[in-house]
Amino acid sequence: MPDISPEALLENMQNDWLPLIVEHGLNVLFAILTLAIGWWLISRVIKTFTNVLQKRHADAMLTGFLSSLASTLLRILLLLSVAGMLGIETTSFIALIGAAGLAVGLALQGSLANFAGGVLILFLRPFRAGDYIEAQGTAGTVESILIFHTVLRTADNKTIILPNGSLSNGSITNYSTKATRRVDINVGISYDDDIKQARAILLGLAAADERVLKDPEAVVYMTSLGDSTVNMSLRMWTKTGDFWGVFFEVQEQMKEAFDREGISFPFPQRTVHLNQQAQ
Repeated sequence: MPDISPEALLENMQNDWLPLIVEHGLNVLFAILTLAIGWWLISRVIKTFTNVLQKRHADAMLTGFLSSLASTLLRILLLLSVAGMLGIETTSFIALIGAAGLAVGLALQGSLANFAGGVLILFLRPFRAGDYIEAQGTAGTVESILIFHTVLRTADNKTIILPNGSLSNGSITNYSTKATRRVDINVGISYDDDIKQARAILLGLAAADERVLKDPEAVVYMTSLGDSTVNMSLRMWTKTGDFWGVFFEVQEQMKEAFDREGISFPFPQRTVHLNQQAQ
């Protein structure tokens, strides 16, 4: 093997290796700079995104989940871009990620629908924790709103779990949105009773209850003439939190007041005639 002088070795390096080092070294340096700057920019974008969600009073769990998801996706895209700058073939990686995403989407389409519904509920806020709602044929107080389902507690202390997908696409009645609610108490009196007297009794009950609001004022309407009753309705407004107390207690007071004043509560009667055949 012939000896190579240091001068010849240096010349070979300059002629053969130096152009490669310069070419690829610049690519590596540029890729490193891109990675560093991109990583910093992603951090700033995620921080701004999180602040926007917090200013809109988004749920803390949703804010953390979306920020983490966005951060992960952006960093994956950044790494793929840097790999492409270094000459690494990324087509196969992208195809693999796409195929995996499709497979996961098909396998979890029900869960993804619930996730999308949870995001909509947490963003649009048709109800909040503590609200009393009626949806999907059930009613109860909202205990928690999670990403995939919502938890209700019924009046008799049962737990109901509703999937967010169907909940976000269905009809929802929220009884807690407004500060006040109207209490309707319907009653039927006899045709022989004095309508004005019955109206005065009902209005007196409403006026005596401090929970009943003065504005709008309570009213009594004759709603219909039934087969055996004159049907009347006492309508009064109260704070939402006082609704059930007023509803139940005023009905009891109405019964006692009508009994004292001689107002009757007719009920359907049937007359039976028996024909006795001669023996």
